Amino acid sequence: FHHFSGEEDALNDGEINGNWTPQEKALHEARLKAKAKRRQRKSSRNSTSESLSETGELAGGDPHSPKGKVGANDRKSRTGKGRGLPKKGGAGGKGVWGAAGMVYEDEEPDARDPNYDESSQGDTVYATVMPEVDEKELEKTVNPIVREYFEHGDTKEVQMLLKELNLGSHKYEFSSLAVSLALEGKASHRELTSRLLSDLSGKLLSQSDLARAFDKMLKELPDLILDTPEAPQMLGQFIARAIADHILPMSFLDCYKGKVDCDHARVALDRAAVLLRMKREILRLDNVWGVGGGQRPVKHLIKEMNLLLKEYLTSGDVLEAEHCLRDLEVPHFHHELVYEAVVMVLESKGDAASHAIIKLLQTFWKIGLITVDQMNRGFQRVYDELPEISLDVPHAHSMIENFVDLCHQESVITKQLRDACPSRSVCPPPYLPNKL
Repeated sequence: FHHFSGEEDALNDGEINGNWTPQEKALHEARLKAKAKRRQRKSSRNSTSESLSETGELAGGDPHSPKGKVGANDRKSRTGKGRGLPKKGGAGGKGVWGAAGMVYEDEEPDARDPNYDESSQGDTVYATVMPEVDEKELEKTVNPIVREYFEHGDTKEVQMLLKELNLGSHKYEFSSLAVSLALEGKASHRELTSRLLSDLSGKLLSQSDLARAFDKMLKELPDLILDTPEAPQMLGQFIARAIADHILPMSFLDCYKGKVDCDHARVALDRAAVLLRMKREILRLDNVWGVGGGQRPVKHLIKEMNLLLKEYLTSGDVLEAEHCLRDLEVPHFHHELVYEAVVMVLESKGDAASHAIIKLLQTFWKIGLITVDQMNRGFQRVYDELPEISLDVPHAHSMIENFVDLCHQESVITKQLRDACPSRSVCPPPYLPNKL
């Protein structure tokens, strides 16, 4: 306190002498107050340490123990609180963001964290899981899809619907179900089924799936013929068409050589082998089912009807000709058959073709396969083109008159249609030599 009193004397002397300015006096007083506060804090710490020693809490401890030893250079706070100083490197002080330029990475949330909130982790994405179609429900699910396809003929729509289903291990059975429905339907349905299998091959169906499906159908032929007696031949045509379309391997038929016990399966495999071996049939495998519903071009229809008539004139089988014409499924185009048949009679030699065609037209007329309108239209087309036909067939007028009379006698055409036939007096000959 002597030093303090000396400073006060110096201050008093300065005031007496008048050497202190007001600023210097204020500064000097602030220094004196700060020194007094430091002395007061020091004296309070000394009194606290003396009281702890008297209680024996620290003094009685082991001097060699880290907990009991109080070092002079211990930097830990004696009151249990930090001093708020920065850590080494100057980046970890109290209330600071860290070192300059430090970039913090995103931390993955821990589900074991007590503060983890699943709803705050972003949008929840739900995946739709489609259960596999049960074998019992497979037929009920697939049959409507195939039947609708027979109406619209859009293979892409079928592909889209099948992708929405989880067929799983029963995927190959789609092919067998589609072929089974086609066997019970029309020729156009079988043609559409062959196209569908070809379009789905490599996308939803593999060659092994199709081979497995046809193998299953070969084993089920004894049951299939109960509803469709011609199932073996049709299944053979399906197999031949699939091999021609490269959706079945060429070795499919070889796997069954000498291993088939069922007679119906043997008929189907033989039919497929014959179609693939015959050159004429190979060219027609793309139309092995004929044309249906007018889906083929007109030129192709004309070609098919010409082939039908030529095969009939060779074999004389009216039932086969009827079956082929029905398979074409173009009743609006039957006038073309009448036209081609009459032209064949005019271009033929002898009366055999004339009598055979009359028999064919008479049968088609009686069973209603060719209507009155189609019959009249076919003959009228011949009447209209008779001048041009006469260029290649000079006796066309006399031949058409005789043929029309026979058709009227057999009730193939009406009396009005017979009377409409042009005679030679109406149509002059196409060529008259000059008289010298």
